[in-house]
This record gives sequence, C-alpha cells and structure tokens, in this order.
Amino acid sequence: MNGLAFLLIGIVAGWLAGLIMKGRGHGLLGNLLLGVLGALIGGYLFKYLAIDTSGVIASLITATTGAILVLAIAGMLSKG
Repeated sequence: MNGLAFLLIGIVAGWLAGLIMKGRGHGLLGNLLLGVLGALIGGYLFKYLAIDTSGVIASLITATTGAILVLAIAGMLSKG
C-alpha cells in the first residue's frame, strides 16, 4: 500500500475508533493521529496473528482495530 493510501486509511480508522470509543477520545485531531499510529500497530498485530489484511476493507478493519487499541491505552494512561 502506498503512503497516501496508508495515511487516508489511518485517518478514517482514527475517526471510526473515536466514534466507537465514545467518551475516551482525544479530540478529532488526536484521534486521527492516533488512528495512523493504530494502523501501524494493527498491521503488525494482524501480521503476527497470521490474519490476511489484503484489500481496502480488510486494511480499514485492521487499522480501526489498532486505533481502538491505541485509544484505549492512551485513555488509560491519561487517567493516571
């Protein structure tokens, strides 16, 4: 996947994760940035679990899963 597609999927994943994790977000910009980070983490996690992530929909699911994980961890860390 090229860099622009990766960023776009990560941004959409961050937005979706912010909707799913209602009340645990970090604002729109924070969620979008964490979504891009989540796309990276989700990609590694799914690769480690040997789950096929080829295609746009699978990439979006992978990135959203990673973004939810990142938002959950960030939420726990910010609460102290």
